Amino acid sequence: EVVAVNATTNAATLAHLLKYDTVHGRWSADVATDGDDLLINGRRIKVVSNRNPLHLPWGELGVDVVLEATGKFVDRDSAAQHLEAGAKKVIISTTGKSDDISIVYGVNHHLYDPDQHHVISGSSCTTNCLAPVAKVLHEKFGIVEGSMTTVHSFTGDQRSLDNPHKDLRRARSASQSIVPTTTGAARGIGRIIPELTGKLNGLAIRVPTPNVSLVDLVVTVEKEATVDEINEAFVMASQGEFKGILDVSFEPLVSSDYIGNPHSSIVDAMSTMVIGERTIKVLAWYDNEMGFAHRMGDLMQYVGNRVAKVVDNAP
Repeated sequence: EVVAVNATTNAATLAHLLKYDTVHGRWSADVATDGDDLLINGRRIKVVSNRNPLHLPWGELGVDVVLEATGKFVDRDSAAQHLEAGAKKVIISTTGKSDDISIVYGVNHHLYDPDQHHVISGSSCTTNCLAPVAKVLHEKFGIVEGSMTTVHSFTGDQRSLDNPHKDLRRARSASQSIVPTTTGAARGIGRIIPELTGKLNGLAIRVPTPNVSLVDLVVTVEKEATVDEINEAFVMASQGEFKGILDVSFEPLVSSDYIGNPHSSIVDAMSTMVIGERTIKVLAWYDNEMGFAHRMGDLMQYVGNRVAKVVDNAP
């Protein structure tokens, strides 16, 4: 159950933006407001507005899990202010800094321990796409080393028109340029799959599309592989361990076809390549909004259910 939202705007504005979305279209839910509350299909959600997490009414509202999605409180000390405000757990919706554990739901969420992990990183949308793909390749063929490029839709962190930014490339107009920039997804994969620590690196290429991105992963592997063997490994994983997380497409689709897709990654099987016998190239699509939002929801529910179990088992 969603109890409350902390935002820098009012309930009426949130309701409008939920109801009408430029990328995803009009939401079919019944969205209304009642004073400072949102009403979604009749369910009441309190809207509060405070930039200081310490002053939020999480204890008063009985909040179990906070999703920290502002991008401002990404280290453990700052995110932990939500705990001081009364929440039991906090999940950072990006690559965290000094968090208790980094999780990609569907890949390593089983390592979550409610007794030890209170500030949790849900990782980035790109890491959520990369991790299932890398895990399948590593378990089947053994990754020696590799590089990743994410061809990524522009985000709110970029400038719509040229304006100052600490990253001078992101200071340029997002709608008029292809913008090379950084990503921690490849370097940070070792926090999700320890066997890959130090084996991957990468960068991001921001492009002038509003949604859906593409991971381009090139790896050298220990075992010889064919295109058919690689694609079959992904198909098997999508039907088993990674069902609902990973999908495979054999159709000649483009980015707009994946808008609204709830999977973390969709392997573009038509683009799989083998160079020589042990260098593999894989493309994987992801809706960096909707797919990632689904994983954050999955992770919140997973953590919240275990909070409830701890409370139920308390003496």
